[in-house]
Amino acid sequence: MRIFVTGATGFVGSVIVRELLSAGHTVLGLARSDRGAEALAAMRADVHRGSLEDPASLQDGARQSDAVIHTAFNHDFSKFAQNVADDRRAIEAMGAALAGSDRQILVTSGFAGLASGRIATEADREGPGYARASEAAATAVAAGGVRASAVRLAPSTHGLGDHGFVPHLIRLAREKGVSAYIGDGQNRWPGVHRLDAARLYRLAIERGVENGPFHATDEEGVPFKAIAEVIGRRLGVPVASMTADQAAAHFGWFVRFAGMDMPASSARTRSVLGWQPEQPGLLADLDQPGYFATPDRTLGS
Repeated sequence: MRIFVTGATGFVGSVIVRELLSAGHTVLGLARSDRGAEALAAMRADVHRGSLEDPASLQDGARQSDAVIHTAFNHDFSKFAQNVADDRRAIEAMGAALAGSDRQILVTSGFAGLASGRIATEADREGPGYARASEAAATAVAAGGVRASAVRLAPSTHGLGDHGFVPHLIRLAREKGVSAYIGDGQNRWPGVHRLDAARLYRLAIERGVENGPFHATDEEGVPFKAIAEVIGRRLGVPVASMTADQAAAHFGWFVRFAGMDMPASSARTRSVLGWQPEQPGLLADLDQPGYFATPDRTLGS
């Protein structure tokens, strides 16, 4: 298949591109800059210039392809509402380009707020207060006859080169001299290595998105305290529990995520796709020098 990938030079998107190419597919990767285009060309993917803010460019890329994998999202949380709106328009635009055909689109969603007080499963559906619009937009596209679904990607999608949630915690601990957690720290984050996640995206496209949504989770829930403990030991700083008020001052805008309990099962995904994660778990992956060598680019930077 010829597959259009948005976010094709990102932390997850770039390994999806490599996974697809290694399986014999061709890839048309979205690039918004010369640097991105060069990176895609180096991977031997075809380059399509455009951006999430240019729906016409996204429609053109979708029309040229047999399927779409949408991983791009602007993670600048200072303008989150605008980013969500851009994401919805992007999915709607690509869905419109696929209408009337048998081609598929697979979008990226998450777990925050999906279930409360229990382990989320693929049978759970987003509630009215769900922050991101990706899955709702895919559902609307599917209602119009397009083959569309979502991969729910673990918040701690990890691997060297990560610049997401866990590296943000490392930066905070380095800056403030303490690796913190809230209360007893037993709130849980699901985890998956980006190489395992990339294989899941490929399998979902090859076997049909109708079986979705899919859960890209290797571990159902890693306690936040355990993450803080690895960070503290690696940086040589204290590990400390914080009250809600203390946590707000320590974590800032990230406090909402630091306190979330969002365990999630991938049992159905493994069954329908034959997907079996092979890479190290979050704590083992985090406990290596590469995560702590130098301060890395993090969310919102």
